Amino acid sequence: MYSKAFAPEYQGALTTLSVNSSLTDVLAAGTERLRAAERAGEHAEAARSGLAVAEAHRRLGQVTDADRAWKASYRTAREAGDTGAMAWALWSGGTLARQRGAFPLARRLLRLAAELGEVAGDVVVRGYSLAGLAETGRIQGDYAAVAALHEQLLAEARKRGEARHTVWALEGIAQMHRNTGSYDTAYAMFEEAAGIAARAEDRRGHAWALRGLADIVSVRDGDTRRALELLAEAEVSCREMNLVSALAYNHKMRGNVLYRAGRMEEARDMYALALAEFEGMSEPRGRALARLGLVKSRARLGRDRAETSADLTELAGLLEDIGLRHGRALIDRARAELGLDEFASAGTAPVGTGAETALAQGRPDHGTPGTTVDGTGPAADAGAEAGR
Repeated sequence: MYSKAFAPEYQGALTTLSVNSSLTDVLAAGTERLRAAERAGEHAEAARSGLAVAEAHRRLGQVTDADRAWKASYRTAREAGDTGAMAWALWSGGTLARQRGAFPLARRLLRLAAELGEVAGDVVVRGYSLAGLAETGRIQGDYAAVAALHEQLLAEARKRGEARHTVWALEGIAQMHRNTGSYDTAYAMFEEAAGIAARAEDRRGHAWALRGLADIVSVRDGDTRRALELLAEAEVSCREMNLVSALAYNHKMRGNVLYRAGRMEEARDMYALALAEFEGMSEPRGRALARLGLVKSRARLGRDRAETSADLTELAGLLEDIGLRHGRALIDRARAELGLDEFASAGTAPVGTGAETALAQGRPDHGTPGTTVDGTGPAADAGAEAGR
């Protein structure tokens, strides 16, 4: 039913690269081909080689280089009059913007990419761009606006037999079900995604699906051992393919699983590791969420209550700045969970007032108000990345 997974972002002379190619190998091959195309004056080939370079940099967390590369790819494609390549470059730029927490820019670039893809007759870039728009809305918690688009894209991917995109759509819909408490439905969809990804040899999609399964096994079943096994299996692919973002979110989820199990010292150390990884790739959403987990685990280990409250106040402001919609609810829930309501009511650590209109994400998706890190309510983040 589904063909073997492929990476449509590897184009031109780079189509021989596998969806499972190590990102360092992709970067090396893409850079070599880009330079050769530039020397030969092959603008269209340079634009499409530059796309692979941009995506490798982005997935390696090298955001400055990624930003430079997608813009260069777009300019070269425009010079060549290659509308399809222009669309792909904009898709890369929009995906990078979402990864950096710049949601308005992400939506603008992805919308333009979808429009150019339609003009060029490239159904794949159009689909990937619409998927990016859907994921941006999902990450910000706007499920009502993007649920139908997720379902539409899933149907289109199934019809084309495109495994990688089917897996993405299944995982996105599963995440929304998980965040709204429909654990059984979410589990079934993550399980289907994992099966399709495995058969299609999509190791990246498989790793994300395993992460989703681990989350539900932990929060629904309380099965810490199985959850950690699933995350360990996913980590192998993350490391072998140098998926630094996926690995950081894997470690963040490991922290969640350990926190739920009451293993606070281990949770603290894992959150600290994830925080360092997110800082290394300038990923603001992941950084804020890992820091929240770190604050909570330290509080459970006896950290001063006033210092904990002050940290939560600062995090409320950070979440608001990022643009996550349910920041106030997330921080309020943390205060209640840690017994810090008296600090807020006393006015010593007020929560930022704009968070409820601004908060949430990046593939850790924030769900409904009442989100918690320990899994007692809808998910605070379950992480994913369109165009992974």
